[in-house]
Amino acid sequence: MTQATTNFKFDADAPLLEAEDLVVTYTTSSGELTAVDEINFIVDEDEIFGLVGESGCGKSTVAQAILSLLPNNGSVSAGSVRFRGVELTDLSKREMDALRWEHLSLISQGAMNALNPVHRISSQIIEAIQAHRDVSDTTARERVAELFEIVGLDPDRMEDYPHQFSGGMKQRAYIAMSLALDPDLIIADEPTTALDVIVQDQILKRLKELRDELGISVIIISHDISVIAETCNRLGVMYSGKIMEYGDLKEIFASPFNPYTLGLQNAFPTLRGKQQELISIPGSPPDIANLPHGCRFLQRCPFAVNECAEKHPPLYEVSDDQYSACYRHDEIENLRRESKRRETWQHAKSSESIMGGFSDD
Repeated sequence: MTQATTNFKFDADAPLLEAEDLVVTYTTSSGELTAVDEINFIVDEDEIFGLVGESGCGKSTVAQAILSLLPNNGSVSAGSVRFRGVELTDLSKREMDALRWEHLSLISQGAMNALNPVHRISSQIIEAIQAHRDVSDTTARERVAELFEIVGLDPDRMEDYPHQFSGGMKQRAYIAMSLALDPDLIIADEPTTALDVIVQDQILKRLKELRDELGISVIIISHDISVIAETCNRLGVMYSGKIMEYGDLKEIFASPFNPYTLGLQNAFPTLRGKQQELISIPGSPPDIANLPHGCRFLQRCPFAVNECAEKHPPLYEVSDDQYSACYRHDEIENLRRESKRRETWQHAKSSESIMGGFSDD
């Protein structure tokens, strides 16, 4: 088997991963559709970074763009993705094949079903190892046993077939595969989908432990805000292809500055604080084929003003390591107070709120 090898000129002073003005488009029968629109974020060493948002907001497209795994009709049409200073969008297929697993690894959506049902789990992990490393079957098998122990599986079960594992065990096996070559960064796309809450908690705790024990960084992509809250250090809140709020997770959850984040927080059940009822955000995200000219959240936001209809707001620096794409970020105390009222979000249903909203005084 030919090993995927190449030499990369990494910059030791560069961020681990940096997306800058990243734009991803899909070519369809309706024309070019923008799924990710000029987003920016940085993932540092030894951190867990989260991307959260409703289904269809572009989170998984970001992961596919980073790893050059977009479908045939998808492409990075503008912007940059750099890993340790190396521009990923400029790499050839051979170079990306060498980078994946070795430096960047993926836990994909539906990882429980990603294992080949007709091959033993050990052989699938051995194949991934030997695709990159010139090692014997014995050495690779020893590595699989080590990986099983790392993720909390019994090495005596490594010769089993996937159907002999429970959902949580298959998820751990896939995490073991993602760790096989000691990557610097793992991208976990909905890593706990279809798992019960107890197994989900075990998987998330193990990801945090792996960060501490092995020094890896992780990007967790999820629509479940509780998953992000439990695991991440920093956070990007996505909506309709845009990042609406970005920065330190604790700061964002304690003091959100964006109406969309306020809405998510209202809809999230918690055992802490004084929240008495859940308040959903009315409406649904805009159709990717018919995006608004202004703020992407315009049609669901009870705080919209005329300026919001003209252009999507930039990310304003609202505090240390916290940014919000909202023209009314300097009125946040009023917005936070009003956002706790169900009547406020009912007001967002009216066309009047789209152009008028609350008064500016």
